[in-house]
This record gives sequence, structure tokens and C-alpha cells, in this order.
Amino acid sequence: MRIKLNRFFWAVFFLCLLPALGGSFWVTHAWGNEEYAAEFSVSSEALSVDELVSETDDLAPETATDDDYVPEAPENADHPVTDVADDDAYDFDQDDEWYGAHSNNVPTLADPIEPFNRAMYHFNDKMYFWVLRPVAIGYNAVVPEMVRVGIKNFFTNLAFPIRFTSSLLQADFKGALQEVGRFTVNTICGFVGFLDPASASGDLFPKNEADLGETFGIWGIGQGIYIVWPVIGPSSLRDTFATVGEYFLYPLSYLHPWYAPTGLRSFQIINDTSLRLGDYEALIGAAIDPYLSVRDVYTQYGAKKIENKRKKLTSPEPERPREQ
Repeated sequence: MRIKLNRFFWAVFFLCLLPALGGSFWVTHAWGNEEYAAEFSVSSEALSVDELVSETDDLAPETATDDDYVPEAPENADHPVTDVADDDAYDFDQDDEWYGAHSNNVPTLADPIEPFNRAMYHFNDKMYFWVLRPVAIGYNAVVPEMVRVGIKNFFTNLAFPIRFTSSLLQADFKGALQEVGRFTVNTICGFVGFLDPASASGDLFPKNEADLGETFGIWGIGQGIYIVWPVIGPSSLRDTFATVGEYFLYPLSYLHPWYAPTGLRSFQIINDTSLRLGDYEALIGAAIDPYLSVRDVYTQYGAKKIENKRKKLTSPEPERPREQ
């Protein structure tokens, strides 16, 4: 009877805690990539809404003159006809499909279930600020940063099967061999992965961020639609299937009893969040619509990651200088 009560207690505890942890999973995953964080970092000097409105008013066009005349488009024209000298004279609404697909080559992701996604986003957001963030702050105050970095290295090293399998499926055999080298060096010389001596090797064992979502993208499978899950956070139809596949590749998934993987995964997310406190707050603090900002960042991150990997796979190896 006592064993059943203990299991019931832990089940209720993790079910209450998981939404908050998963709601911020995308923060620790995306912002954990240093190259991505530098590219999409939020400026601390972001304009406020009032400043944006005032600047927009200053740019308002004056009374139209004959020089501003734009000929009307023919009835069968797909897009408005504009003056040849003015390439930016198109007046598209931001919701226009053509605008989203062709403006500045910004990747877009269909969001047909936006009401549901917004509800899940606000739920995860509240749980982050009410549960996960206070826990991460307390954990940050108690555990030294060096220990927390070591724990992060351990879990990263433990996810070796995901990166290795993804590299093989992408036909990135060099990356797969490098991943084997990193895992071997960090496991043996890095105390089961708590240290990262492989990074000291430079280009010999570079870090590899391969995953199944990236693999599906390399294969040409589209994102599908945008989905915000109450546990996982921002995702897509393609990345949802990838997450399921990665579950079976992650060694912790096979631990017993059944609640052990959930507890360790929860601890991992708390630890990662403690190392990234402030990133999510900066992102939504500079946004007029935080939901759209999170969606755009997620979409651009995934597209940029696949683009970089394709360049790596298709570009020839640089020739090394010959020794004289």
C-alpha cells in the first residue's frame, strides 16, 4: 500500500511540474547554441511601442503628387504594377501569402491552429514564470556554476546516440566519426562526460548539433504546421515525429522505475534553465507580440540550422596547405 501511495505521489508531482519544464525547453535548446544565440540575440536598446509609433508617424507620406502616381494593375495581374524605378513600392499586407513567401527570404511556417497554440503558449509562459523560473533561481543560488556546467556536459554526452544516428542518416559519415571520437574522449578522459576535453582538440572533434528534426529537413521533408505542445513547447508536425524518435534513442528513456526518466529529464531542464536565466525574458520583453516572436525565432532557427548543415554536406573540403 505504501509503495502504491509513493508512486501516486511522484506521478502527481511530475505531471504538475512537466508543463513548466517543457514550456521552456525550446529556450534552453535553441539558446544553448552559441552561434544561434549570437545571431538572434535581443538588443537591450530595443525601441518601445511609443517610440515605434512616433517614428512611424515621422515616416508618413506627404500629400500625393503626380510624381507619386502608380498605374493600376490589370485585372489578370498577380501583383500590383509599380514604377520601375521603385522596387519597394509594392503594398502587400503582412498576412498576404506572397509577401510571407518572398519577402527578404524569411522562412514562414503555417499556423492554422493559432488559437490552440496561443492558449498553450500562455499556459507554458505562466508556468515558466510561476514554477520553473523560481526553482531555477533557487537552484542557481545553491549549486555553483562549475557544477551546473558539468551536469550539462554529462547530459549532452549522454545524448550521443541521437547525434550519431542523425549524422549517419544524413550521410555525414565524417560527422559521425567525429561524434564517436568526442563521446570516447569525454567519457574516458572527461569523467563520464562531466568534463569536455574533446572541445580542446579544436577541429579534430568539433561539436555536433545533429538531431532527427534536422535529418528530416535534410531529406526534404517540410515542417508541416506550427504546434505548441503543453509539455514540449514550440514544435512542428515534422519535429513532433522527430521528438518521438529521439525518445527511443535517448538512453535515459529505458531506466526503471517508470518515473525515473521523467525525474532526470526534469532535473536536466532545471539545470539548463539555470544557465540561461534572462534569455527568454529578454526575447519576449522586446517583442510587441511575444507569441509571434517565439514562433518566428523557432522557424528561423530551424531553417538556418538545416541551411548550414546542407552547406557543410555539399561544400568541398578545404585544401590544407602543403608543408614545404
